[in-house]
Amino acid sequence: MNSQNEMASHYGAGQQSFTTEQNFTTGDILWAVGIWSVILTLSPVIVFYMLMVA
Repeated sequence: MNSQNEMASHYGAGQQSFTTEQNFTTGDILWAVGIWSVILTLSPVIVFYMLMVA
């Protein structure tokens, strides 16, 4: 039982891994804007195609 506690304290079990705040970086924001621009640009094309095929 004692060896398990020693192993847990050795590997930092039970401690919070992320102590710093995780903020959005400029790369994350640009990636999200790029993905949404592709989705919003292609959605009318996909809807039009579905209406023509159906």
